[in-house]
Amino acid sequence: MREKFITRYRNANKASFWSQVVLVIVMCGVSLLMLLPFLWAFSTSLRLPAESFDLPPSFFPTSWRWDNYAYVFTAFPFLRFFRNSIIVTFFISAFQILFSTMAAFAFAKLRFRGKNLIFVYILSGLMLPYQSYVIAQFFIINKMGIYNTLIALILPYLANPFGIFLLRQHMASIPDSYMEAAIIDGCSKWRIYWNIIVPMSTSSIAVVVFMKFIEQWNNFFAALIYINSEIYYTLPMGMKTLQGFRSAGNLAHILAGVMISLIVPTIVYAWGQKYLLKSVALSGLKS
Repeated sequence: MREKFITRYRNANKASFWSQVVLVIVMCGVSLLMLLPFLWAFSTSLRLPAESFDLPPSFFPTSWRWDNYAYVFTAFPFLRFFRNSIIVTFFISAFQILFSTMAAFAFAKLRFRGKNLIFVYILSGLMLPYQSYVIAQFFIINKMGIYNTLIALILPYLANPFGIFLLRQHMASIPDSYMEAAIIDGCSKWRIYWNIIVPMSTSSIAVVVFMKFIEQWNNFFAALIYINSEIYYTLPMGMKTLQGFRSAGNLAHILAGVMISLIVPTIVYAWGQKYLLKSVALSGLKS
């Protein structure tokens, strides 16, 4: 009887081992398939211009032209575009998190008259496409005297209804017993917000940061409307400059700029993983 049990246990372990091996192989294959466009873009950024449209296409370039990356920085003020994108994206992300967390805390944990009505009014902003009010926004920005400045790219995006909604839903799921215990200990509402609710909402905060960071990093429409001087161009407008007149630019140079522009989002994702895992563990705590 004991030998049968040991045999079954070993067989089960072997089956589990091989199933894990198959799963890892399948996941590696899917990951490679998803990485192929990025690998092709990287290889194309190192080609000669004449090789960009060869038929049949070759995955690897015949000669590795690293000077394509140098050309991006010498022929265009690419560092300035990069700096402008970092400034705009940083300030928008920081202020959106600050305002969204404060509003979400008020809607989730505080009691005041008209709370639900105000929350529905804020959510109605999600139903309006940006193009429906961009003309009015343009006139307001022009009257304020901030047209053709980085402030024109930052100011309209300091608050976002989606961030408030997502964070409010998460904060509402946090048990009120944490707040009650903090109030008994003499904590103010500000300290409850900053020292209790915000640390327990880092998973949702990280999601909002990632989404808004990528959204603003790739925001071409706002720069197209509010900026007309190259000195204030962000990376999306800089990519348009790389394309040249009627998109006649060198594809290798364009993709070299694209690969450079992917550095910061990649660093943000890599840096935020540990905070996501930590916040998931904290969010599992129950009263």
